[in-house]
Amino acid sequence: MTQNTLAHRLGTTTHVSPLLMKARRLGLRVPEDLCTLAVQRGCRHYWQGDEPATPLLTQEQMSDEELAMALLCIAGQYDPHAIRCGAAMLGAEGNDPVHIARLAVWERSEAVVRYVAECGAKFEPENAFWSKLLKLMPQTPAPKPGVLPHPTRFVAMTGITRRGRETVMQWVRPGQSAA
Repeated sequence: MTQNTLAHRLGTTTHVSPLLMKARRLGLRVPEDLCTLAVQRGCRHYWQGDEPATPLLTQEQMSDEELAMALLCIAGQYDPHAIRCGAAMLGAEGNDPVHIARLAVWERSEAVVRYVAECGAKFEPENAFWSKLLKLMPQTPAPKPGVLPHPTRFVAMTGITRRGRETVMQWVRPGQSAA
């Protein structure tokens, strides 16, 4: 295994990921094509400009929950861009917190998902999805400082709105325009 995995950066062991194996079996390059797929599914905030117009995979081949977990998987290459895309996909409308919690345990990525969910709950306290997900997640130690992106990297912020100077923060998710 490579020494540049998220698991290595977090100070834990890397495992063989069923979701990353599935992604590779479906012909995806990991993490590049996973990020491309997230953009194709509506994460326009992370658009690079070179994504193909034809979807790499259908929802039936890989669900949004699976895509989010593949991007947040500790067995994957350490890539803060992929983690941000994974956080956006984790908050996609219609995601099932029970399925995500199950996948997080399966992928041994509970600490990463808990961190993202805690950030989501901080920025969107009225969104029941985050509280449901947190209740389903096992307690984990906090990740090593500086490994995962700062919580503000999961939101779009503006300093000037039609009402004047103010900070508006909005969780970045598929199909949602920036604040």
